[in-house]
Amino acid sequence: MSTTYVIITLLAAATTGFSAVSVFMRAKWVVEPLAAYGIPRGWWPWLGAAKAAGALGLAAGLLVPAVGVAAAIGLVLYFTGAVVTVARARWFSHLPFPMIYAAPVIASLALGLAG
Repeated sequence: MSTTYVIITLLAAATTGFSAVSVFMRAKWVVEPLAAYGIPRGWWPWLGAAKAAGALGLAAGLLVPAVGVAAAIGLVLYFTGAVVTVARARWFSHLPFPMIYAAPVIASLALGLAG
């Protein structure tokens, strides 16, 4: 396991965890766009839970690699769905945000599969 993989994975877990906490805390800068994209309020806790589980899975993947790979795949699918949702809402200026969160997850997945 390389140092680069550990650092990228911890970064991915931290940013995804931060994103989950932001949903749980109903940070204005997170929930206002969710509402504008047409995402029902009842889904928000589930979306936060998915991100939190993914963040924990990435961290656990440092000890059990298969868990990390599964978590990373799940988060890549999650953030792909976020990009599609933002695009369907025609908020093209917001497209970089889910991509920023997805980037370290994708890097972690690539490094994990390569290692």
